[in-house]
Amino acid sequence: MSNLQLSPMRKTIVGVQFLFVAFGATVLVPLLVGLDPATALFTAGLGTFIFHLVTKGKVPIFLGSSFAFITPIISASKQWGMPGTLAGIAGVALVYFVMSALIKWQGKKLLDKLFPPVVIGPVIILIGLSLSKAAVDMAKTNWLIAFISLGTAVTVLSMGRGLMKLVPVICGIAVGYSV
Repeated sequence: MSNLQLSPMRKTIVGVQFLFVAFGATVLVPLLVGLDPATALFTAGLGTFIFHLVTKGKVPIFLGSSFAFITPIISASKQWGMPGTLAGIAGVALVYFVMSALIKWQGKKLLDKLFPPVVIGPVIILIGLSLSKAAVDMAKTNWLIAFISLGTAVTVLSMGRGLMKLVPVICGIAVGYSV
């Protein structure tokens, strides 16, 4: 894997894109499942900070809330209440920690063996499909802006060069907002 180094300006632009992508989920997901957004923001920041310390900043990632967990959290809270749900979330965090330690110890080859592309591809597709209802519900409020924003992001991603190829989300947001 190449060691891509971005200039401070490019890092800032990519960072702003991370902000737009991650902030919405980190605030909205806790609101949807009845948790405190401030706690989610704090723990997301703390987790991201620790992650970057451990990986020495080699992986540009933000650890935050995910819409993929909304359905299981709501279902678990109905069946076991919030204490049981939080215990389940703690269990998932423990599994995450164990998997991270195993990958650190064994390297990427373990990850490739456990989760080959033939497994990861369908999982990503299923996550996207499970979120499609929410996306359509949001798009229903204004189809024109939704299609213009999506079209802009897809066009920038597929035809952009250099820095533009790194920021399709910001471009989609900017064009959609200006419309």
